[in-house]
Amino acid sequence: MTVVRLRGFGHRHAGRRRWALRGVDLDIAHGERVALLGPSGAGKSTLLAALAGLLPPESGEREGTIEVRERTGIVFQDPQSQLVMARAGDDVAFGLENTGTPAERIWPLVDDALRRVGFPYGRDRPVAALSGGEQQRLALAGALVSRPALLLLDEPTANLDPDGARLVRGALAGLDGTTMIIVEHRVAELVPLLDRVIVLEPGGGIRADGPPGRIFTEYGDELAADGVWVPGRPPELRMPRTAPGEALLRKGDIEVRAAEALAVTGPNGVGKTTLALQLGGLRKPAGSPVTATAALAGADSGKPPHKWRARALAGRIGSVFQNPAHQFVTARVRDELALGAADPARVDELLVRLRLDALAEANPHTLSGGEQRRLSVATALAAAPRLLILDEPTFGQDRRTWTELVALLAGLRDDGHGIVAVTHDPDFTTAMGARELPLATRPLEAVQ
Repeated sequence: MTVVRLRGFGHRHAGRRRWALRGVDLDIAHGERVALLGPSGAGKSTLLAALAGLLPPESGEREGTIEVRERTGIVFQDPQSQLVMARAGDDVAFGLENTGTPAERIWPLVDDALRRVGFPYGRDRPVAALSGGEQQRLALAGALVSRPALLLLDEPTANLDPDGARLVRGALAGLDGTTMIIVEHRVAELVPLLDRVIVLEPGGGIRADGPPGRIFTEYGDELAADGVWVPGRPPELRMPRTAPGEALLRKGDIEVRAAEALAVTGPNGVGKTTLALQLGGLRKPAGSPVTATAALAGADSGKPPHKWRARALAGRIGSVFQNPAHQFVTARVRDELALGAADPARVDELLVRLRLDALAEANPHTLSGGEQRRLSVATALAAAPRLLILDEPTFGQDRRTWTELVALLAGLRDDGHGIVAVTHDPDFTTAMGARELPLATRPLEAVQ
């Protein structure tokens, strides 16, 4: 039975010249597990939003028809956008309460959903206390708890540690009879779950549609060239050309040096993002103090970064947040880049290299998750501070934009800047020749 049908479907977001999708003809049968692939900007997230009924008429221009015949659940790229309650258990229960589920059934269903996604806490855990990866698991539990017949997933494992990603894939594998459409750039480990791969053509239509083995065999070379992550085709590695330089920052036995990349790794919830905020001078340190050397602190030598004036801090340490939308302050992509740019000519270069030039006049908050991530990193690159601290810098990137981001960051490192990256991306760690700082399972306060 066909449960999803599109005929000549297209959508253009309000205020945009280019269509996000156009000319899409598609049928998906009940129970199929489908990966939706395509280069960044091909319209994958837009298609999921359309299938979930989340593109009202005022959101833009539509053409063609779309029909969905099953009850739908969705997990967005940004889990914060769908978490609405203060406690974890209440958030998962929210949908059940709204659909009139009997009270005696709600909490057993909530506990089962939390268990299936590997949520590490009980129902009373404050949502505000969760890491990005933990929020992602909670959002997935909220989608699974009502057992939707059609499940739409936008990068469901992108911010998860390896164990968490395995738990999520296991939970998805156990959903017998559920129709799934999954957007995931790094698709290799999802292949065993899939019946079908659909590749969207940027600008309109579908390039390829069929079983994973056939699609990756017949189209693998051209898909990789166009930016799709194809299993068995690893990215190009870029090793450092220079030796690490002078120390810039210290916290206990953690040392950040010029001309070096430091990769902060470890499970979700261990404190990686908190450490990044402390090193970046955006949060008062817990445990060991953060001290900047004279090479970084300049006139503020002897003062910890969190006590520097905002202008001095921004000029010496640039931070890229886990949620990129939290740092946008202008109404245009170009203005966001120009705001702190050390060299105005750098703005146009970054727009082109990171494939944001066609979006230069767009509002940053209307971009896709992957586009927002590129813009947030680009703003830091444009400012070119001596130390750059990034939280999940490669989230949501296709192969081509991933390679460009790595090249730009590696170039900054080779010019003598320090790079600290919180990451679950081992390819990024390898490509940057990064020294790894694994936080393991110890709390941040124990990091000395």
